[in-house]
Amino acid sequence: MDSSWPLHILNLLYELATLGLTTVGLAVVFGLLGVMNMAHGEFVMLGAYAVVTVQSWGWPLITAMPLALLVCGGVGWVVERWLIRPLYARPFDTLLATWALAILLRKLVEAVYGRDYRNIESNLAIPIEFLTVQYPVYRLFLLALAAVLMIGLALWYRRSSMGLRVRAMTGNPTLAQALGINTTRLASQTFIVGVMLAGASGVLLAPLVRIEPGIGVDYLLDSFFVLVVGGLGTLGGFGGGVSIIGGTQSVLSSLIDQTSGYAVVLILSILFLWLKPNGLFGRN
Repeated sequence: MDSSWPLHILNLLYELATLGLTTVGLAVVFGLLGVMNMAHGEFVMLGAYAVVTVQSWGWPLITAMPLALLVCGGVGWVVERWLIRPLYARPFDTLLATWALAILLRKLVEAVYGRDYRNIESNLAIPIEFLTVQYPVYRLFLLALAAVLMIGLALWYRRSSMGLRVRAMTGNPTLAQALGINTTRLASQTFIVGVMLAGASGVLLAPLVRIEPGIGVDYLLDSFFVLVVGGLGTLGGFGGGVSIIGGTQSVLSSLIDQTSGYAVVLILSILFLWLKPNGLFGRN
């Protein structure tokens, strides 16, 4: 047996973890509210540039997380209140509006930071001995964090009072309003949580990727593929989509090349849109 198999497994789990982290924000917004936020990748980008900002200020990297949450939360509140809320009943219009927002955010970042690539200087890539192989400690941290996040999300959705209200709102908005649930405020809170999760994932991945204004496009496409295959509005759909898309792309990229892996994922997503538009575990 190949002695490097633990490394292959860890790399696969890392790909799944990063895909889960970058997709969870869109899963909340698109899966629960039905809003296809085309600026999702740009909120990931804002989180990454929060790390660039605090490093340029000489602050500890950990301070990038509250900065990203504050910026993404504030922008998300403004966007939901003045852009998304009037368009909730018009999904195609929300898609166009958030696509324009994505372009605007990208151009604003270009104006402030330029178009050059940025790399985060840190010692987070230090490897340690794990399962008989050397593996970066920060990647192991992301694996553990992704597992904790998925468990926390499941508990929040199934056990918390807000999760109960969200399920009621998505299941039957009219009945939820009749029961006294403020669906307008709840939708706003859900949207803000979704974009803050996107920003947080950008902070977490910033030390591992090259940062530039266009990085959000790839994250948006991968997240969309996950939700198409897995289905909207269920935890099983989210987990299934991450596993299928992340696993397929990772395995084919390692066996053939990255372009082939991406092409197969694209074809797979098109087939699901055609043959099974609700995904594997999505709500009907």
